[in-house]
Amino acid sequence: MIRIAITQRVEQVAGYCERRDCLDQAWTTLFECLGMDLIPVPNTLQRPADWLSRQGIEGVLLSGGNDLAHLAGAQRSAPERDKTEFEVLNWARINTLPVLGVCRGMQMLNHYLGGDLLPVSGHAGCTHSVRKFDSARCSVFDEYQSVNSFHNWGIEPQSLAADCTAEVVAHDGTVEAFSHKVLPWIGIMWHPERASENARLDAQLIRQLYLNQGQI
Repeated sequence: MIRIAITQRVEQVAGYCERRDCLDQAWTTLFECLGMDLIPVPNTLQRPADWLSRQGIEGVLLSGGNDLAHLAGAQRSAPERDKTEFEVLNWARINTLPVLGVCRGMQMLNHYLGGDLLPVSGHAGCTHSVRKFDSARCSVFDEYQSVNSFHNWGIEPQSLAADCTAEVVAHDGTVEAFSHKVLPWIGIMWHPERASENARLDAQLIRQLYLNQGQI
């Protein structure tokens, strides 16, 4: 089966005096059903590129959780995760591997590619409507009408990285999904691993990205 590297959130567990890498079990459940193996990426690797090469990785998934540490007012940030994900993306770029960024992962992709983030309200712990950014452009995003939402940082079309194309926007105009113009990289703000009416659409998106090298 295809092997996908998935990055992990960092949690400080005070009762055990431990700083842990964590991953929602729903991710492995989803990807096993899709016929793909998920390989969690530790956030303490000295040489992430060498480690990824040894694992035979064929794609990358940047998961949610943790604000990016450079943001003013960031909460539960994890600088070691930011550093790891930058190196993972460098490696994925060199090897032209497909990448999916989910929620914080989409924010990281935009930041890595030179875009900006801004605080948003009305996007945490809810479901809201979405629409295609360019209704004339056919893509895997055509059928999305509403999505789950769990973020406090967003991207406006004008703050999207120059190498990316907005695919889906929310009711307030912020970007909910984008694709890279050259690389097989996609960012989505919603969580496909969580229960959703979009399960079929999300499965289709994931399969097309990793099995068809980003041809959406």
